Amino acid sequence: MNMKNKEQAKSLLKLMTKSNYFTKLKRENKKENTFIIPLKITSYNELNLMVSDLLKASIILLNQDAKSLSSFTNNSDINVMTLLEIALQLLPEDEMELMDDLHKIHLEGEVV
Repeated sequence: MNMKNKEQAKSLLKLMTKSNYFTKLKRENKKENTFIIPLKITSYNELNLMVSDLLKASIILLNQDAKSLSSFTNNSDINVMTLLEIALQLLPEDEMELMDDLHKIHLEGEVV
């Protein structure tokens, strides 16, 4: 292994040992490769509204005719803010920071 590759490997190992990376996915079971993503909510009602908005948006996007056929669409106001809040909570911010650091190492390795 040449000196340049050794330096890159050391940089990669240093990045991987930082404790603030890989925080979004929580291991559900050590025996299986399954994970849990925490979603912060304030109440069962908020959870119900979130799921309801996701379902309504999905139905309407999949079938434009569903809006006129379904009884739930009488009150089909979809709270887009709720959907955006869910998306924000699911974004893996720490992991994206790691990707930036890895990309930097990759770019440094391309310089000849």
